[in-house]
Amino acid sequence: MAKPGMLDSDPVVLLKKTLELKKKELKKLVRSIVDDADFTIETIDQAKEVLCVIKDLKLRKNSSSSSSSSSSSSMSLKLHKNVTCPDEFKCPLSKELMRDPVIVASGLTYDRLFIQKWLSAGNRTCPSTQQVLSHAVLTPNHLIRQMIQQWSEKQGIQLSNSLNYFNEEGITEADRNQFLCLLKKMSSALSDQKAAAKELRLLTKKHPCFRVLFCDSVDAIPQLLKPMCGSDTFSSIHPDLQEDVITTLLNISIHDNNKKLVAETPMVIPILMKALRSGTIETRSNAAAALFTLSALDSNKELIGKSGALKPLIDLLEEGHQSAMKDVASAIFTLCVIQDNKARAVKDGIVRVILRKIKDRIHTDELLAILALLSSHHKAIEDIGELGAVPSLLSIIRESSCERNKENCVAILQTVCLYDRSKLKDIKEEEKNHRTISELAQNGTSRAKRKASGILERLNRVVNITHTA
Repeated sequence: MAKPGMLDSDPVVLLKKTLELKKKELKKLVRSIVDDADFTIETIDQAKEVLCVIKDLKLRKNSSSSSSSSSSSSMSLKLHKNVTCPDEFKCPLSKELMRDPVIVASGLTYDRLFIQKWLSAGNRTCPSTQQVLSHAVLTPNHLIRQMIQQWSEKQGIQLSNSLNYFNEEGITEADRNQFLCLLKKMSSALSDQKAAAKELRLLTKKHPCFRVLFCDSVDAIPQLLKPMCGSDTFSSIHPDLQEDVITTLLNISIHDNNKKLVAETPMVIPILMKALRSGTIETRSNAAAALFTLSALDSNKELIGKSGALKPLIDLLEEGHQSAMKDVASAIFTLCVIQDNKARAVKDGIVRVILRKIKDRIHTDELLAILALLSSHHKAIEDIGELGAVPSLLSIIRESSCERNKENCVAILQTVCLYDRSKLKDIKEEEKNHRTISELAQNGTSRAKRKASGILERLNRVVNITHTA
C-alpha cells in the first residue's frame, strides 16, 4: 500500500491531474467565447494561455510515457545521492532541472536562462520543434514551477536562488557594467553623451539582452532621456544625439516586455511627440516607428491617443517625406484600431490629409487601409462625403490593379452611400460611363463583390422609387 502523499509526489500522476484540470478550464473559457456575444479579448488571451499550458503538459506526459520503459539512468539526471530528476522537470536545452520554467510561442517549456541565451543569439525558432516563433515573449509556467518546487521539497532538495542561477537572464556582469557606465555618461558632457548614445543604439540593435536591461531598472529610461529633458527646445539638441537616443528608444520598445514600461514612463511620449515635430527626418521617422511599436498594446494605444500624439503624426503625414511615410502610416493605422483614437484622428484632420495624398496616388495602399478603418466612424464618413472623395475612390477602383485597394475603396463607398444617398448620383454616373461597380461585383474578390452588390442594390432601389413616384 502506498504511503500517504506518495501518489501526489509522482510527477506523472500530477501531470495527468493538472492536464485534466486545465482541459476543464479551457472548456469553460471556450463556452464563454461561443455563448457570450459580449466576450472580452482577455477571455481569448486566457484561452490561448491555457492552450499553451495544455500543449506543454501533453508533450511532457507523452515524453514520460515513451521513456517509462527505459532504464532509470537514461530517464533521470543525478542530483543527489539516490535522488534523480524526472524527465518532466528537465529543460530540453540543458537537460537539467529547471529553476525558472517559461513557455515560448510554440507552447513548449524551457529554463529561462537557456532559452534566453538561445533567443539572444538571434535564433527565432523553437529548439525542439524548429517551429518559427511568432514572438519572443517568455511566459512563466507557474504550474510546472509549482510541481518542481513540491517535488524538490519532498526530496529534500534546496533549489538555488533563481536570481543567482539566471545571472540576470543570461547577461554577464561585464554587460551590466558596460550598460551602467553608458547610462552614467548620458548625464556628462555633450561629447560623452553622443558617444554613449551611439553605443547604446548599436548595442540595443544587435544584442537583445541590452533591451532587457532597460526593464530591470526604473531609472534606466529616464537616464537615457536626460539629454532630451535638459534643453528648452528639442531643436537645440545636437542632431546626432537626437537620432541616437530616439532610435535607442525604438530598439528598447521592440522587446515585448518593455512596451508597457516604456509607454508609461512619463517623459517618453512627450519626447516622441517633440521628435515628430522638430527632429531630423530620420529622428522623426524613428519616433513614429517607436509609437507604432508601442501601440501593439491596447492600453498603450489609449495612452498615446490621449497624449495627443496623433496630431504630430498627421502633420508629418501631410508633409509627405518619403522616408517617413510608411512608419507614420503604420503608427496611425495601429492607433486607430480603437474607436476613441478614430475620433481623435478625424478631429485632427486625418481625412482631408489622406484624400489629398490618394488623389495624387501617394502611398495609396497604406492610406486607403487607414481610410477604410476610419469609415466605421460617422464623422469620418461625413468628411469623406463633404470633401468630394467619391469620384477619386471610383477612379482608383477603375484604374488600380491591386485587389486590396479596390476592396477598401468599395467598402468606403458603400458606407458613404448608406450615410448619404445623394452620393448615389456619382455611382449612377460612373455606372453609365464605365460600369465600374458592376464589373467589381462580377470579378472582384468575395468581399469586393459583396460590397459592390450592396451598392448596386441600393442604387436600384432608389431608381425604382424615383420611377414609381
